[in-house]
Amino acid sequence: MTDEKNNGIPTLYEWAGGMATFEKLTDIFYKKVLRDELLEPVFKHMSREHQIHVAHFIAEVFGGPAIYSTEEGNHFKMIQKHLSKHLTEQHRKQWVHLLIESADEINLPDDPEFRSAFVAYIEWGTRLAVINSNETELAMNPDEPMPKWGWGVPGKPYQK
Repeated sequence: MTDEKNNGIPTLYEWAGGMATFEKLTDIFYKKVLRDELLEPVFKHMSREHQIHVAHFIAEVFGGPAIYSTEEGNHFKMIQKHLSKHLTEQHRKQWVHLLIESADEINLPDDPEFRSAFVAYIEWGTRLAVINSNETELAMNPDEPMPKWGWGVPGKPYQK
C-alpha cells in the first residue's frame, strides 16, 4: 500500500504492523472488556467472530485489505449492530480507555502522528456508536462506504 500515489508514505495499517497487529489488539482488548464490570454486560454474548470482525473493520478503515466490507458486512451493517444497545458516555469512555491500554500493551506505535490518528478515529467512532446505539432505526444509505482514516494534519509518520 505504500506506492508512488502515497509518495512512499505507509498507511496507518502498515505503520501499525498489519492484520496480525489488529487481531492481537482486539484479542487483548476484548479479554479486558469481558472482565470489566461496566462493559461485560454489554459484550458478554459476543462471539469470537465479533472481535475478529472488529479487527478487520478497524484494519480496513486504516488502509488495510477490504476483508470486512467484502466478506463480513459493510459500514451500514456495522452501524446496525449498535442500534438500541443504549450505550452511555461512561461505556464509551471505558471502551476507549481499555483500547488505548491494550494498544500500549502490544506496543502499537506510539509516535505522536500515529497515536493522534488512532485516537482521533477511536474517539470519532465511539461517539457515533453511542449516538447510533440510542436509535431504533438507521437513516443511512445501506451502501455507505467504509470510513477511511489517514495521517491527518501531520500527513505522515514522525520524523526525527
